[in-house]
Amino acid sequence: MKKTSTRLADGRELIYYDLRDDVVRDAVDRRPLERTVTTAEIRRDALLGDSVAVASHRQGRTYLPPADECPLCPSRDGRLSEIPDSTYDVVVFENRFPSLAGDSGRCEVVCFTSDHDASFADLAEEQAGLVLDAWTDRTAELSHLPGVRQVFCFENRGQEIGVTLGHPHGQIYAYPFTTPRTTLMLRSLAVHKEATGGENLFDAVLEQEMAGPRVVLQGEHWVAFVPYAAHWPYEIHLYPRRRVPDLLALGEEARTEFPKVYLELLRRFDRIFGEGEPPTPYIAAWHQAPFGTLAEFEGVTRGDFALHLELFTIRRTSGKLKFLAGSESGMNVFINDVPPEAAAQRLREVASS
Repeated sequence: MKKTSTRLADGRELIYYDLRDDVVRDAVDRRPLERTVTTAEIRRDALLGDSVAVASHRQGRTYLPPADECPLCPSRDGRLSEIPDSTYDVVVFENRFPSLAGDSGRCEVVCFTSDHDASFADLAEEQAGLVLDAWTDRTAELSHLPGVRQVFCFENRGQEIGVTLGHPHGQIYAYPFTTPRTTLMLRSLAVHKEATGGENLFDAVLEQEMAGPRVVLQGEHWVAFVPYAAHWPYEIHLYPRRRVPDLLALGEEARTEFPKVYLELLRRFDRIFGEGEPPTPYIAAWHQAPFGTLAEFEGVTRGDFALHLELFTIRRTSGKLKFLAGSESGMNVFINDVPPEAAAQRLREVASS
């Protein structure tokens, strides 16, 4: 992998990740952009104990432009975009309309390919491996920024999910706090460790799932399953067999196998509902341990956390979506229309031949 860092016209950082070492990246952003001004701030909810990002400047962000005006395509044929060069493998840049900025963290965009009409599932294994390298590198770099507590790499795919740009891409959020979902996991880890005399909850869950009916796919170094208490109609959790806290600690053999396993899962997602259906909307979310000490979670260390990826769709059946209605939105109590065992069976049925 070759990494080349540059700056856009308004001062934002942009990094090219190339498969070949002989690639030269010297294109200059010629757009007349003024320096980005953001209004992002973090407000803490005193009753719930969580944090909310308020970012009013995002009201003006680009929304579903036509393909010939896509800001994530390379700059070519006289049309200037967020990427100055005429082609790229993988590129990462600071979001022009960030949810988090300055003392409130940082947001980055990850473009998986220069092909506007592709999806992650269309990538070759080598290209998918390069995306994993980019996620890992950005996790390392962002973790060293002042105040950053947790790094979250994720992809939203599909207008039903809320995507505002059709080009295949994901995002990375660097939060200045431990997110509520991770906080719940760490609390459960601490309670379980205390109650069992030191047993790791992630290890116990993985062992139980591997022996049950919800395993979807197993590799030598990765295991994918539908969790016992899945929140979403079709939800897969992907774990490395050897517990590590983050992408930085992932072993070379697991890194090598990841593209094959992950691409197979994504391709199965697009076959869940049968031929003729539009691409399945999904969210793919990496869960990594927060950086720094975990003193607030008694007895828990970073090494107790298990890196994993959660992949899920809000489509519950052909032509119908799972909406977060009263119970989910009002009380955070999910009601799943698809039994996890049935979801796992369906995901096994649509395996590549």
